[in-house]
Amino acid sequence: MPGRNLRVLDNLDAVARTAAQWMHDRAWAAVNARGRFTLALSGGNTPRALYRAMADGPRLPWERMVFCFGDERNVPPDHPESNARMAQQTLLAQPFVNQSSVYRIRGELPAEEAAADYEQTLRTLFPGTTAFPTFDLVLLGLGPDGHTASLFPYSPALAERSRWVVANWVEKLRTKRITLTFPVLNAASEVIFLVAGEDKAWALKEVLKGTAPISEVPARGVVPPSGRLTYLVDRAAAAGLVQST
Repeated sequence: MPGRNLRVLDNLDAVARTAAQWMHDRAWAAVNARGRFTLALSGGNTPRALYRAMADGPRLPWERMVFCFGDERNVPPDHPESNARMAQQTLLAQPFVNQSSVYRIRGELPAEEAAADYEQTLRTLFPGTTAFPTFDLVLLGLGPDGHTASLFPYSPALAERSRWVVANWVEKLRTKRITLTFPVLNAASEVIFLVAGEDKAWALKEVLKGTAPISEVPARGVVPPSGRLTYLVDRAAAAGLVQST
């Protein structure tokens, strides 16, 4: 897969620190080149460590950063399962973050309405876009079942090719999630997967070395044709791979 970079690090802390430095370098480069840095945040436990490292690490161009989200549960922002709540607690509530540049998915709305609302928000943030928006960086996690964002195995959103944001029915969870679609993820200038924990070993091996269809392992569908794709993983998650760092 052209443009793919794999880095195996010792543990979650090392993944978070490396990703924070990566973020620092990319953010300043984007701001110096174009005046802003557009970032799609991920939910889950692995990004939580990154957000804390970002808040504590070298100074980022906070006033020029635009924070969006790759997916959200269909819950209010104060719900324990809300991605927005987790990001707010670990990063976005910091005084140096410009709250007017934080664009959350309104998960308290009915799922289809929330998806349509967020697509309109993104169209406002990326004016003049005729196809799909180009985020400077999209952060993604990887589920033990191979899902990423809220693109789950065998879910309807895997087939979406025109909309930017959809309400995706996840049968095994018996609920809808709001998620960016493959065309948006693949239009990014850079995508970084953060993967930690032995429970991710099967999924990571399937994504990097397997041949299963995207319907079974959705993360295999993230292949930006002109963007950079990086996997920052810990040794536990990489246990199924022939490691080289």
